[in-house]
Amino acid sequence: MMKTISIINLKGGVAKTISAINIAYTLVKVRGKKVLLIDNDKQGNTSKFFNLHNYEDKSLADLLTDRDCNIHSVIKRTAYEGLDIIPANMNLLQANKEILLDVARPQQTRLRKALSQLNDEYDYCIIDNAPDINMTVINALVATDDVLVPIKVDKFAFDGLEQLLDQIANVQEFNEKIVFKGCFITMYQRNGVNVQGNEYLASSTDYPLFHTVVRKTVKVDETTFVGRPLLDYKKSTAGQDYEKLVKEYLEMC
Repeated sequence: MMKTISIINLKGGVAKTISAINIAYTLVKVRGKKVLLIDNDKQGNTSKFFNLHNYEDKSLADLLTDRDCNIHSVIKRTAYEGLDIIPANMNLLQANKEILLDVARPQQTRLRKALSQLNDEYDYCIIDNAPDINMTVINALVATDDVLVPIKVDKFAFDGLEQLLDQIANVQEFNEKIVFKGCFITMYQRNGVNVQGNEYLASSTDYPLFHTVVRKTVKVDETTFVGRPLLDYKKSTAGQDYEKLVKEYLEMC
């Protein structure tokens, strides 16, 4: 049965998209899984990464607003065997409004219903969510099994997390199985601020925190230009860290 994972943080600049891409690819490359990656951000950065961002083909917006849209018509193949994507673009902005105005059918469960059409064609579905709470993000949470939150070590690391957890609690009315698995640190550097910050976050909060941290490396930025996940690019500390993070997550399940 396909497991759906939402990568989300209401803050920007925490490597959310990079994390979604590399967690998805690690599951494919290292674990031999078949993965569907959903771009749920109107910026479409995940779609742009794989050179699949356009306005001619169907996208997530069509899937959420067109009653007759078949999910298979929206899924695009990436250059990597076993990794497919549902792309997004700025049409998601209008889709959020349309969903709110369309009271003739359920608003919160559209993505979950669409994913049910796949008949277990994938092992995992990874959703890269916008740093927002809107109808498309609510649809993602209603379809989600596990929530993972990337965070950056700073004074504002947990800003917005309480609101996110409130939203997760709210969607349990539609999705009893959703679980907040925890936060994981990205862009980690071995300096005093990060070491002390990591220790502080681990000891002074009730929020679950993954042991694995994803280290900062220039190769992450390079991959955005070449459109290749870390494990398909040059050997890097961050690539190794995402591999460890996936291992830690799977051991929790």
